[in-house]
Amino acid sequence: MKKWLLTVAVAASFGAQADEGMWQPHQLPAMADELKAKGLEIDATSISKLTQFPMNAVISLGGCTASFVSPKGLVVTNHHCAYGAIQYNSTPEKNLLEEGFLAKTFADELPATPGSRVYVTEDVTNVTERVQSGLEGKVGSYLYQGVENQEKALVAECEKEEGYRCQVYSFHGGLEYYLVKQLEIRDVRLVYNPAASVGKYGGDVDNWMWPRHTGDFSFYRAYVSKAGKPADFSSDNVPYEPKSFLKVSAKGVSDGDFVMVAGYPGRTNRYRTANEVQNQFEWAYPEGKLLRERFIEIIKDTAPEGSDERIKYESQIAGLANYAKNFTSMIEFYGKSTMLNDRKAREAELAAWIAKDSKREAKYGKTLAQLDALIAKGKAHQERDMLLSYIGNTTLLPTARDLYRLANEKQLPDIQREPGFQERDMPRLIASMERIDRRYAPSVDKAVLFDMLKRYAALPEDKRLPALDKAFGIDKKFSEAKLSKTLDKMYAKTELGKKDVRLAWMDKSVADFKASKDPFIQFAVAMYDTDMAEEKQQKELDGELMKVRPQYMDAIIAYNLEQGKPVYADANSSLRVTVGHVKGYSPKDGLQALPFTRLEGIVQKDIGVEPFDAPKKELALIKQKQYGDFYVKAIDSVPVNFLSTLDTTGGNSGSPTLNGRAELVGLLFDGVYESIIGDWAYDDNINRSIQVDSRYMLWVMKYLDHADNLLAEMEIVK
Repeated sequence: MKKWLLTVAVAASFGAQADEGMWQPHQLPAMADELKAKGLEIDATSISKLTQFPMNAVISLGGCTASFVSPKGLVVTNHHCAYGAIQYNSTPEKNLLEEGFLAKTFADELPATPGSRVYVTEDVTNVTERVQSGLEGKVGSYLYQGVENQEKALVAECEKEEGYRCQVYSFHGGLEYYLVKQLEIRDVRLVYNPAASVGKYGGDVDNWMWPRHTGDFSFYRAYVSKAGKPADFSSDNVPYEPKSFLKVSAKGVSDGDFVMVAGYPGRTNRYRTANEVQNQFEWAYPEGKLLRERFIEIIKDTAPEGSDERIKYESQIAGLANYAKNFTSMIEFYGKSTMLNDRKAREAELAAWIAKDSKREAKYGKTLAQLDALIAKGKAHQERDMLLSYIGNTTLLPTARDLYRLANEKQLPDIQREPGFQERDMPRLIASMERIDRRYAPSVDKAVLFDMLKRYAALPEDKRLPALDKAFGIDKKFSEAKLSKTLDKMYAKTELGKKDVRLAWMDKSVADFKASKDPFIQFAVAMYDTDMAEEKQQKELDGELMKVRPQYMDAIIAYNLEQGKPVYADANSSLRVTVGHVKGYSPKDGLQALPFTRLEGIVQKDIGVEPFDAPKKELALIKQKQYGDFYVKAIDSVPVNFLSTLDTTGGNSGSPTLNGRAELVGLLFDGVYESIIGDWAYDDNINRSIQVDSRYMLWVMKYLDHADNLLAEMEIVK
């Protein structure tokens, strides 16, 4: 079978079975009959065409999904996806997080966080042959570099047309490669967000839980130049006019109705080996949970609630808490599940299938053993590597390292630079330097770095990095007091907390860095050779994996096809479509979760204290039974959130949930606690996504926040 025909062929095994699968749009025509049987009313072929409705209305925010809902570039996404922009525009005197925000006119709209983007996918091209050409005999870092060079050449060619951002995505572990071309809209503005007491109602307590009553939605607007081209922020820019936009349903959905989601899911791991599963659940998740919870604790202890310092870190706290709870669920359900034994059984069945055929034995016989050996090699320094990754979540250390890396990379021709430091990346780097002002407080940064370095210092000497030890005076006589004084001096003397200083360093030479007296710049210079050596070692390992992982996936795909099982690529942040139905579930024996929550549930939960502190006006409207146009007789109220069997994960946040006619009936924003394990394995009985119902969105906009200007702008279907 030719590899470039693979994804079309595997789609044929879709069948009328469980709602599992994150499908590439070009696979959908092969599923047309099954999709129609499930409830799709529009032509399946139209969903595969990215320049046509409805796919050209679905957009990426570079971490979340969103969609156009008006002819004037109005964008709807989750409140938690817009959280950074809301936080960026908030101050103690005018806290948009607490108060909410509504721009009544275009002129009132606020610039989103520096670097905010709207990406409209216009083309996806299979480039497998181009990427792999001439690399058949390459191994290790030579293979890694060869693939990277091919990808950079493809991207450079694609981005010759101004206003576009292109990227090559790897599917099935490197078995296939696709070039994705996206219109990159750079002027993004905050239009409307309900107060956190609506948009984040239930907070971390309700996160991943059901029943849920969260109004997790907000609005942006995309702007372009008067010529209709992407442009930096300017008062002369005009709202972008998308080729199509989604109609918003005021009728919504009922129990059992067909729904689908188009979005940009981040990462799933459904084809990982048993050894990878065991290490992730028995070591990585427990350690990651501990460090995330400690990170949050330090921020809260250092920055008083309501202070400017705390506001700067609210978005980071939310992200850390989200995944700390995610990891808790992962660990809990892994302990109860048969996942590890299932993976071991799958590998044994695969091995037996391979051994039955001499050709398969010759092709795949050593693959799993080779893959396991490389996985073990990658775990050699995982304790240190995890701590270093959390140190990398502070602000000034990684900023200094990025700036010095840029100075070194700028000595090379652009095509030879490391991805992330090419000319195409300069706007992103500049934006990252600018937004630090509203996301950094020296007291917090220093406290977190101190804690993480203490943990690092406790590692055995042979597990540490000599250059890092030297930079912070970590030795056999390690002293916390000495480290604390070192950090006090570094933060007192550095100028990197100033935006103009950071931006100025982007244009300085390697010699300038080496001559600098700034302690963080000195640290970056001292660590550079070590950083490059570590990166080279990682590329060597990644290159070896790029040779073996595709062989493993090729074997799994061939085996699954023979068994009649569906095969789809793990999520990788590229555009996917999932289909399912509105449906409740039974989380445990004796309990049945209904698929809808109601306005009355908000009142039942409310205690007047965050996170259960709904606006008094909202509580009054509910008690008065002010249901208006959005009353649903079946539940005797207005629906707030609903459950579906849609197969989704992180990155799908903000994805439009559509009915069979591709009308927006909700926004996907979460999953139930029992389905978090879905990143690793889908279970039709417990995998449930949570959506905010379009009728609740419209109710809040009309009766609570009086967003009449936006309601008039959208096309609402009754």
